[in-house]
Amino acid sequence: MIFCREMKKFKASTTLVAAIKGFEGYTSKPYKCAGGRWTIGYGHTRNVTARMRVTPEAAHRLLMQDLRIVEGKVNALGVCKTQGQFDALCDFAFNLGCGALEESTLLFMIRRNAQESMIRAQFERWVRAGGKICPGLVKRRAWEADRYFEEE
Repeated sequence: MIFCREMKKFKASTTLVAAIKGFEGYTSKPYKCAGGRWTIGYGHTRNVTARMRVTPEAAHRLLMQDLRIVEGKVNALGVCKTQGQFDALCDFAFNLGCGALEESTLLFMIRRNAQESMIRAQFERWVRAGGKICPGLVKRRAWEADRYFEEE
């Protein structure tokens, strides 16, 4: 008889929410992100129009709604053993899209239990916007790699 142990379901931590708010910054008015999508609040991109406006409170609610989707996708991967790993992968997916994470060499390396240096190197690859290295993305990927390997 085979018993399957259900993987722990994680939720975004307050550390993650604060990090996303810091990386994304708050904007009450829409702007076009590096990917050409209308963006508002703390990185919200779904159904945003040029005339929208949000308060900080509404932006927080949108962020939490967006994170619920990302949480489900990252939990479904079944690779996170710690809150730090979960937060790191959620931030990566929030920033780049769940599809980018699902198809990444980063996830491949995680599933293969690669060495820390190899996993860190995969985080470090995702630092370009418009073909150029973006200092904000360098900082964000470093935070993700550090958070991924935090002992909890």
